[in-house]
Amino acid sequence: MEEQELQILVEEISLRYFQKPFKHKARFNSRLKTTGGRYLLRSHHIEINPKQLSVYGMEALIGIIKHELCHYHLHIEGKGYQHRDSSFKALLAKVGGPRFCQSLPNVKRSSSSMQHTYICTQCQKQYTRKRRMDVARYVCGICRGKLVLLKSEKSC
Repeated sequence: MEEQELQILVEEISLRYFQKPFKHKARFNSRLKTTGGRYLLRSHHIEINPKQLSVYGMEALIGIIKHELCHYHLHIEGKGYQHRDSSFKALLAKVGGPRFCQSLPNVKRSSSSMQHTYICTQCQKQYTRKRRMDVARYVCGICRGKLVLLKSEKSC
C-alpha cells in the first residue's frame, strides 16, 4: 500500500465512521516499533506503523486508523482525546476501534536487561542498577566510601 492509498483510506474511514472529514496528512512511519500508530498533536497528522499491515493485514490497519481518528476528532473538537478520558473510550466503542493493537513479533523493548552490582569498599553496602554508572563520580550514600563494580550480568 502506498501513502496515497493510505491517505484515501483514512479519509474514507473518517467520513464513514465519524461523519467528519480528515483534513490532514496520514503517512507510514517505519521507525515506529512498539505502537500501531500515533496522532501528532501539533501538526494533526497521523502516522501508521507499516509492519502492522504486513503482519496482521487490512483489518488490523483499519482498527488502528479508527483508534487514531478518535484521537484526531476529539482533539480537533476540544474534547478529551487521551486514552483515559471517558469521551475517548465512548467514541472508540461507538466506531468499533481497538483500545490496543496487537504486538509485533521480535520487537525488543528498550529497557535494559543488564544488572550492574556495585559495592562500597568501606561499609560493603551493595547497589544494583540497570544503568552503568561512573564510579569516579559517585560515592556510597551511607558512609561516602568509594564504589567499585562487583559484577555485571544479564537478567532474564
